[in-house]
Amino acid sequence: MWRRLFVVAVLLGAYPAFVLGATYAQWFKADLPGGRNGPADAYRHSLASAIVSYTLSPTCVDWVTAVMERGGEGNPARAMDAHNNRLGARIGANAPSWDAMQQAVLAAVKNGAIDARSPDQITWRAPSAWQDRLY
Repeated sequence: MWRRLFVVAVLLGAYPAFVLGATYAQWFKADLPGGRNGPADAYRHSLASAIVSYTLSPTCVDWVTAVMERGGEGNPARAMDAHNNRLGARIGANAPSWDAMQQAVLAAVKNGAIDARSPDQITWRAPSAWQDRLY
């Protein structure tokens, strides 16, 4: 019984570790400004969501966004993160390959903008709100 629970716990921890590892490996290479509320934050959220959508399902991204970002309600940072999660999930769901998914997310961030409202454009907050953080 305990052995099975241990195996389940390891497997449940392995997937989030994979997503975070894959996300941060690309995030560090991108060297974008604004680790919090800026382009780097937008990249991290959209890439992690694309990875989850590509490897599991966009529905999983919807669940995580509902819980972690409260669906984008409450403050501008949550709204930004939820917006980018949804766009990343769409990119991941439609990507023909792992590499194409990563390239599409980076291209979307490079075409992003401050306070973008289009569901097809990555968004971030104004530079005055950026913080140099890893999360």
